[in-house]
Amino acid sequence: MTEKTVKGPASYFPSIEEKYGRPVGEWQALIRCSPLTRHMELVAWLKAEHGMGHGHANALVAATLAGGE
Repeated sequence: MTEKTVKGPASYFPSIEEKYGRPVGEWQALIRCSPLTRHMELVAWLKAEHGMGHGHANALVAATLAGGE
């Protein structure tokens, strides 16, 4: 049996989708459309405007800015 363990920011994606009710792709589109460009600005925005926890916001921003899906 060969199961690939997801590591890094993507390991948060299933819980983000479950907790906040949107697919990761939608969150990434929101991040890309934002006029904000700096990592911590985007994290703060997700936390303030969307009630996201720090770890989830950080993982989404990191993956999005790195070009990950």
